[in-house]
Amino acid sequence: MVPKPEEVNLLTGESATQQIEAEKKPTSALDEPVSHWRPRLTLNVMVDDFIFDGSSLPADVHRYMKMIQLGKTVHYLPILFIDQLSNRVKDLMVINRSTTELPLTVSYDKISLGRLRFWIHMQDAVFSLQQFGFSEKDADEVKGIFVDTNLYFLALTFFVAAFHLLFDFLAFKNDISFWKKKKTMIGMSTKLWKVKKALKMTVVWRGLRPQFQFGTYSESERKTEEYDTQAMRYLSYLLYPLCVGGAVYSLLNVKYKSWYSWLINSFVNGVYAFGFLFMLPQLFVNYKMKSVAHLPWKAFTYKAFNTFIDDVFAFIITMPTSHRLACFRDDVVFLVYLYQRWLYPVDKSRVNEFGESYEEKPPRKPRAD
Repeated sequence: MVPKPEEVNLLTGESATQQIEAEKKPTSALDEPVSHWRPRLTLNVMVDDFIFDGSSLPADVHRYMKMIQLGKTVHYLPILFIDQLSNRVKDLMVINRSTTELPLTVSYDKISLGRLRFWIHMQDAVFSLQQFGFSEKDADEVKGIFVDTNLYFLALTFFVAAFHLLFDFLAFKNDISFWKKKKTMIGMSTKLWKVKKALKMTVVWRGLRPQFQFGTYSESERKTEEYDTQAMRYLSYLLYPLCVGGAVYSLLNVKYKSWYSWLINSFVNGVYAFGFLFMLPQLFVNYKMKSVAHLPWKAFTYKAFNTFIDDVFAFIITMPTSHRLACFRDDVVFLVYLYQRWLYPVDKSRVNEFGESYEEKPPRKPRAD
């Protein structure tokens, strides 16, 4: 395979020896595949005794069976399964002219019939991905999900993902029924609804011509807007130096393939930092107003489930460390919000993030006949 480009310190660059070796090689040789060594070999022998009808032997097991005939009796040898899923691309070692020794670890273990058939199907499924256009790197990432993750934890993850899809479907269904009750237009989106609430805007239809009317902010809404702006200003004083300092630190101490790689990595870390920044003003507003906005239990449960669902996938999917840490931003904010919800009273007159206020309207006086 074609070797991955070597990561170097962008400021110091390559050593003199590396530059000399690079000058000796032709330009076309940099894209040519070279030999790699697999440092790991995993062997599994099935130890279960099983009985199958000779005419209905499963094809997945049959191809791994070797028969011998002793007299009039046919025997099969112990089934040997060479685990190809455990061979990851990231573990391959380049073989060059200076290589004199290479490590090799041989692992031997027993395997049951059910586990054998499961790994055979998983191995065939991963290898067939490349026939559908997946690159070797993409197939290797899928392979890592099954190899580097405990099967029980993986099964739990699939169950949580299925439950999450069901939860999203029910939430979407409730939103549709809500819009039907409000008798809104089919083409009106949720974001337009949020803009109308945030800008105190109402739409009055004069025949086919809409007329927009803007209201005024109440004292509570004005304070909320003021505290929100104040929180963003204070947090920007902290995050701007951190983003710049992190980019400089990574340039000095971390190796990259190119300047473009360092630039993209710095921008991504900045996006993660500012994403965390935009989550914090609500906590600051709650602290200043000594209250929390009312949140219905359905919305609260949905937020809590969505907050922790990403943590499960962060442990089984291969991803950069910065992105993995970014998955826990919601957890920190949500835990602080729970503490504020316990500490401060719920103010139904406050407008929440959806532009809604749940302040109870005063009852109407009975009309005299």
